[in-house]
Amino acid sequence: QVQLAESGGGLVQAGGSLRLSCAASGRTLSSVTMGWFRQAPGKEREFVAAIYWSGTNTNYADSVKGRFTISRDNGKNAVYLQMNSLKPEDTAVYYCAADPTGTHWSSWGRGTQVTVSS
Repeated sequence: QVQLAESGGGLVQAGGSLRLSCAASGRTLSSVTMGWFRQAPGKEREFVAAIYWSGTNTNYADSVKGRFTISRDNGKNAVYLQMNSLKPEDTAVYYCAADPTGTHWSSWGRGTQVTVSS
């Protein structure tokens, strides 16, 4: 079982940037698909981005394409989410997740709050 811990959230004005980090322990991430999800108040958790074990293939929700970038550093056992041009609707708790078997997101972090003010 991989343990995940997010950091880097905070309060930022619209148009600003934040970089979220996800540190993993318990196993190496080099062969694991990793993802970011978010949950806004009163809404269901939604997919934001994923990066596959190769590190070259990525996938994004339409709402963040062109603004967010997911990356990984297998040497540091970490995954990142660079968020630019932030909008108030990006306000949510952001969660890091791991899919070690390629079948489902089985490990989750506790989340980090991102608040974008208008």
